[in-house]
Amino acid sequence: MLNLLVVEDHALVREGLLATLKNLGAETRTFGVPDANEAIGVLESEDIDMMILDLMLPGTKGQTFLPLVRRRFPTVPVVILSALDDADTVARVMKAGASGFVSKSGSSTELIEALRAVLSGEIYLPPKLQELTNRSESAHGEGKSLAQRFGLTAAQARVMELLAEGRSNRQIGELLGLTEGTVKIHVSAIMKAMGVTNRSEAALMASRKRRPH
Repeated sequence: MLNLLVVEDHALVREGLLATLKNLGAETRTFGVPDANEAIGVLESEDIDMMILDLMLPGTKGQTFLPLVRRRFPTVPVVILSALDDADTVARVMKAGASGFVSKSGSSTELIEALRAVLSGEIYLPPKLQELTNRSESAHGEGKSLAQRFGLTAAQARVMELLAEGRSNRQIGELLGLTEGTVKIHVSAIMKAMGVTNRSEAALMASRKRRPH
């Protein structure tokens, strides 16, 4: 049984999302709330497997609410759904800990694809948004070209960033909502792509590339 929480203030949009979630192909129990306060209540009382969050909420905005959720409920992956899909917005929310981003201009099929990817432990960005985000990060000098250079996936790039900060596999898993086993798989793939033999070398290489020249 999957417990899914939708945080969206527009009732018609929320009801449409809840109906779409039935297409995940698994037995689901859905919760729909209009704001951050009610979302906290559900997160505290239910064992939520994933949250779909609209950025433009009344009161506490989604961009403010996301870091709070990552701190208080680190094992709950959050997929952002927003009409704001410019590169800077996408890069900002992904850096804040989102596990996926879907534009409201996308299709229900794309949303289901994103949710399935996140439930399987991946980080999801549509190819177009991934390209825009990479360009934005490069323009801001954040050194993310390292992931592109080694052909890392979006999920591996996120793990690499935390690896460079000296995080343990357990800490990385808690921050990204992944199991420790999944993190180990990503770390192994990163080491192989970088051509290093241990995580310390990978972390050192990643941290050097992140420093401003």
